Amino acid sequence: MKVNSVAGELNLDDLGYTLIHEHLRTRSEAVAVQFPHLYNEQEEFELAIQQVAAVKRLGVKTIFDPTVMGLDRDVRLMERVSRETGVQIVAATGVYTFNFLPTRFAVNSIDFLAEQFVSDIEVGIQNTDIKAGFLKCATDAQGVTPDVEKVLRAVARAHLQTGLPIMTHSHPATETGLRQVEIFKEEGVNLEKVLIGHCGDTDNIEYIERVLDYGVFIGMDRYGITRILSTERRNETVKKLADKGYANRMFLSQDYCCTTDMYKPNHLKMKAQPNWSITFLLEKVIPALMEQGVTKEQIQQMMIENVKTWFKN
Repeated sequence: MKVNSVAGELNLDDLGYTLIHEHLRTRSEAVAVQFPHLYNEQEEFELAIQQVAAVKRLGVKTIFDPTVMGLDRDVRLMERVSRETGVQIVAATGVYTFNFLPTRFAVNSIDFLAEQFVSDIEVGIQNTDIKAGFLKCATDAQGVTPDVEKVLRAVARAHLQTGLPIMTHSHPATETGLRQVEIFKEEGVNLEKVLIGHCGDTDNIEYIERVLDYGVFIGMDRYGITRILSTERRNETVKKLADKGYANRMFLSQDYCCTTDMYKPNHLKMKAQPNWSITFLLEKVIPALMEQGVTKEQIQQMMIENVKTWFKN
């Protein structure tokens, strides 16, 4: 089986050590278009190069970047970073919104939106020949608004047409992951090809197991974002779930953004989130997990094997 990357097709066995949820850049599309003087494209590129090269030195071979519409996806930037660093980068298609869709999509059907996702997968993104490798959608504290539901169902229908896996942004505090899965189930999605993201933002094992009961994967994918949950509590949750036999259903990542509108200038990021970096998982978290009894085989499962199963299911 092949996986679309920004530099061409990859074999599943060539994905190697994978960070499943990291962003080379996120920013407001509207602000970037209307007030471009607020951004330094060369600086953003150089910061992405530095960060991606840093994890390559630690053994990372592939990064999945779920930056889609709503986060200012730029596949040309992804391609440049991939070719410069030699790290394989897989781009997504979908829409990141917690509330509303732009008028063009709001006034058209679910199937119209799904067609655009399928085009990204089968033709190319942003008038390039770079094809999306997975699907992305989001539901946060605002819940499943009508437009958010349209995105979820469009992603489901694009999955049914292409077979590509789905990754979500969810909000465990309001249990939106369960609603996402229910909608996917209604649409006939193969739930073994769904990754409910950000489940690591809670240490409520009972909730996480209710999500896992559907047969999906979960993302323990926000390491370093300690304002939501400390690293220690995240690790305790991963260890408990691994002990219960769920290592084959978890992904570890950081949801790191090499640059983001949330922290401008970029150095403010370290002041606000001192542990949030693209290397934190490999340098600090995984060694700590192994000290707590998570085995090397379980780490390999979460960082290498699960991504292959996500595609093959």
